[in-house]
Amino acid sequence: MVRTPLTPEERERGERLGRLLRDARGGRSMVEVAAAAGLSAETLRKIETGRAPTPAFFTVAALAGVLDLSLDELLVRCAPLPA
Repeated sequence: MVRTPLTPEERERGERLGRLLRDARGGRSMVEVAAAAGLSAETLRKIETGRAPTPAFFTVAALAGVLDLSLDELLVRCAPLPA
């Protein structure tokens, strides 16, 4: 299966999500947060750096739960910017 290339907007949205998660993590270690969410630290690293700009919903939901973030707030803050 060939994956369709991401648009610049999708890449930007992934970078915004990564920044939000990194900021919400604060002083907690990447390993600690990833383990609490049931993920590998490498998966969290890829999301936070934008190398995995389209993580699965359940991955985002698990991270949001661990970081006490609202999914509604994440949706609003990661929505495409107006042109």
